Amino acid sequence: MKILLPPSEGKTPATSGSPLHLPDLSAPDLNPQRKKVLAALQRVSKRKDALEQLGVGASLSADVERNVSLDSLPCAPALLTYSGVLYEAMGAPDLVADALIDETLAQRLRSVHVFSALFGQVNGLDPIPAYRLAMKTDLGSLGKLSSWWKPVLAKSFTVDSAEVILDCRSSDYRAAWPGPHEQVITLGAIKVAGDKRSVISHWAKFYRGELVGRLLSDDRAMPTTSTGLLERAQESYEVEFTPPAKSRPAALTIILRD
Repeated sequence: MKILLPPSEGKTPATSGSPLHLPDLSAPDLNPQRKKVLAALQRVSKRKDALEQLGVGASLSADVERNVSLDSLPCAPALLTYSGVLYEAMGAPDLVADALIDETLAQRLRSVHVFSALFGQVNGLDPIPAYRLAMKTDLGSLGKLSSWWKPVLAKSFTVDSAEVILDCRSSDYRAAWPGPHEQVITLGAIKVAGDKRSVISHWAKFYRGELVGRLLSDDRAMPTTSTGLLERAQESYEVEFTPPAKSRPAALTIILRD
């Protein structure tokens, strides 16, 4: 099973570690494209209108300034670099620490893939620096990054025809790699109060992260079928499962009741 995660807007800069070295990352076939995006990001980040070009406010000016030096900043595993609700809920720091002495867990974390506007996609243990760049950004000559990465990732990120793919990403990142609908299962959450059902967004990240953390830390083997994934989710939540259709993948939905 593969688990697909979105990056977080907020990132935790490493205080020590080696600088970015693209050959250290998984999916080395992406390195030529990674170099192009990195160079374009550094150029844009030096501009006087960098904040506007990157679609961020003045409070994030330090993040944009850091973009200029990304190839010399210390790196940390992706699951430690990305922060926020989802990564906190999955217990990412503990998982990475435990993976140092547990190769089975380390292999699981390498099957977690974070889709990235800068790197295309990285696995959970790939060493990366903290950066500021969103997939919806139009990066000058490269255009909108979700569109730019889509044909690249279609060739690079391949999955076995029998593999289950748990997709926790947001729409911008799904656009960059939709995946085969018959294998992808999106994960979401809704709130139910009486007969009223409403989609939740911020807290959906929490429940996505929590379920992912439970799957990764479980001593049992990871689920290998949609039925197995559904059964595992039902151990902790009330859930609904919607089978795939021609125009959309399957959906696993956590139900939250008042």
